[in-house]
Amino acid sequence: MFNQNSTPPTGLLRLPQVLALIPVGKSSWWRGCKTGRYPKPVKLGPRTTVWRAEDIAALMQSLSNQGADNE
Repeated sequence: MFNQNSTPPTGLLRLPQVLALIPVGKSSWWRGCKTGRYPKPVKLGPRTTVWRAEDIAALMQSLSNQGADNE
């Protein structure tokens, strides 16, 4: 379902990079971050928000495992 090799092993990802990997809309992503379904963002400045690549990779792995469990 997801290409695990498309995320760097470490580093920070901006929202467009995250949404290119996780097929959800912006509003759904922010709602999921607020409820704890998705990883918490890291604020670098007043208008700069990022997510840790490790957190996104872990989310993609858990989503892949959920998909495999449903097959």
